[in-house]
Amino acid sequence: MLSFQQTANAAESEKERLAELDAYWAEVSRAVKEGDFEGYKATCHEQGVLVSGSKRTSYPLSKALARWKKDFAATKAGEIKAKVEFRFSQRFSDETTAHETGIFLYSFTDPEGRWKQEHVHFQALLLKGKDGWKIMMEYQESKATKGEWDALAAKSKK
Repeated sequence: MLSFQQTANAAESEKERLAELDAYWAEVSRAVKEGDFEGYKATCHEQGVLVSGSKRTSYPLSKALARWKKDFAATKAGEIKAKVEFRFSQRFSDETTAHETGIFLYSFTDPEGRWKQEHVHFQALLLKGKDGWKIMMEYQESKATKGEWDALAAKSKK
């Protein structure tokens, strides 16, 4: 049976870990908004995998990074604007691993400067090493709706 102190320590440890993971996602968001490709790349594990549910495929995250690099450059140059936000429905972790489930909202401007939005159900598997948390697997499951996105906001406020 766990003692009160062990339970309190576990809760504090989880609170600290969630703060670290929140900082990780804030860094991903910052890098996207600023068009900081190297900063974004630094959040990814070198052997990371991207899984696309809609395309029914998986491939190295390095291939996705190569494809996304031009968008980061365009954002950095001010040609387009982009941002990403995350909301979570489930968060499991221990000292060195995390599995996060939720929806991300990727917003960007089209060539005419109009904002577009994509809501995506996703899962992320992260590993913590000497240089912090890195995404090992990003599973972009399927499109999400604004209603599902809004429901997660309500859930996180409870």
